[in-house]
Amino acid sequence: MIRDARVLRAGFVPREVEHRDAEVNHLSSVLEPITNGEPADTAIVTGPSGAGKTCISQFVTERLREEVLDVETTYVNCWRNYTRFRTLYQILDDLGATIDIHRQSTPHDELVDRLQQHDGPRTVVILDEVDQLEDPSVIYDLHSLPQFAIICIANKEEELFSRVDDRLVSRLRSSEHVRMDKYHDEQLYDILSARAKWGLDEDVITDDQLYRIADAAAGDARLAIGILRTAAGKADRENHERITDDILLNAAEDARAQIKQKSLDSLTPHQRVVYDIVREHGPIGPSEIHERYSEDVDDPRTKRTIRTYLSKMEQYNLLEAEGTSRDREYSLVDSAAASPMQ
Repeated sequence: MIRDARVLRAGFVPREVEHRDAEVNHLSSVLEPITNGEPADTAIVTGPSGAGKTCISQFVTERLREEVLDVETTYVNCWRNYTRFRTLYQILDDLGATIDIHRQSTPHDELVDRLQQHDGPRTVVILDEVDQLEDPSVIYDLHSLPQFAIICIANKEEELFSRVDDRLVSRLRSSEHVRMDKYHDEQLYDILSARAKWGLDEDVITDDQLYRIADAAAGDARLAIGILRTAAGKADRENHERITDDILLNAAEDARAQIKQKSLDSLTPHQRVVYDIVREHGPIGPSEIHERYSEDVDDPRTKRTIRTYLSKMEQYNLLEAEGTSRDREYSLVDSAAASPMQ
């Protein structure tokens, strides 16, 4: 049943992207100077979860590497590499420049010096989930190095700007902004149809079933592809000739649960404390969350940072908020209330 499993994986970058031509062209034009050996502007790519931000960024940089010999690219997930050291180390590691760096004892400035001394090909650095950085000064570190072009991926510009100091805000505001909206159901159907065409045997899934997946995913391509992948995997293991409606129904629940677990596993230690407080005491307001959090951790973060954490978890469907900014309360998302598979 499965012709090419790669096509169904979450991080797969297709040869052609659906319904993002304007964004692809915009980002390509921002990076074009690097193909002539010149510095490129920083690009900020924003949009909700599942809007294709990472896919588009990787698609554009892959095309760039196909066209130009002396251009490299490196990808950093800042949710996983949330400290300045980890981010700088990941970039250097991709450049093959970490042989004598000791994780415990090497100072940050030495890592920045290494990057300054890098005399290899010009490099595009994709900083995914950049608003997760505990110390956003790493953006400034890279911004000052002309041999690196930066793509910053975040859900919302405001949350990125609220975390950085004034000298960097002015630079980021003058950067090129590529904004993405949620996909419509028809667009998600096209994305799923292309994945099914290349990844599955013919007639394994009907158009009607693909439309139902698109509807249930509510604009989130990551969830839509996850449902298709989960359904195809289950049908294949059970030796079905096609994906049945029952399999599809279970796949929607399983895919949501997998994505939720992955998001939970990605939380930083401080974010996990905040999540657990909401889980145990919600509905609960930001002030009380911060009070309880400050009692539970050493070196607590500011109220503003905690609000950013809460917003991030809301965007990833881990928490939901009710009320205005003055009387807002947070609680865990009710999974049963998600768009059902019809």
